[in-house]
Order: sequence, then C-alpha cells, then structure tokens
Amino acid sequence: MRNSDFWRLMEDEFGPGYAHVLASSAVLSAVGGRTAQEALRAGVHPREVWLAVCDLQDVPAERRLGRDRPIRD
Repeated sequence: MRNSDFWRLMEDEFGPGYAHVLASSAVLSAVGGRTAQEALRAGVHPREVWLAVCDLQDVPAERRLGRDRPIRD
C-alpha cells in the first residue's frame, strides 16, 4: 500500500475533511502512540497505519479494503 492509497481509504471511509482531522489528532497505540500522520512520517507502513485507524474507529472488516471502483480501460 502506498501513502496515496492510505489517504484514499481514509477519505472514502471518513470523508475528506474528517479524514485529515482524524489522522492528525487520534493517537494510535498500535503504531507507537503516534497519530497516523506522525506514523507515516516516521516510516510506518501505510497498511499498518490504516489497520490501526480501523481498529480504533471500529471500521467493519468488510469496509477495510475500501470501496469497489470501476476498472479503467
């Protein structure tokens, strides 16, 4: 997963505005007591950060892979 994938998932799940607030304010114990933004800057893999956010926010397993998007030609 790339950082861009992380942000797409965050915005899809939480909305563009709240995703960034959440990423900068919620402390995630699973990534060393950092916020998502701090963890990403520190080099924590985006997938690990995403799963930590999902756990904290009780995102159901069926939504952790993101929205289905049409295949581009």
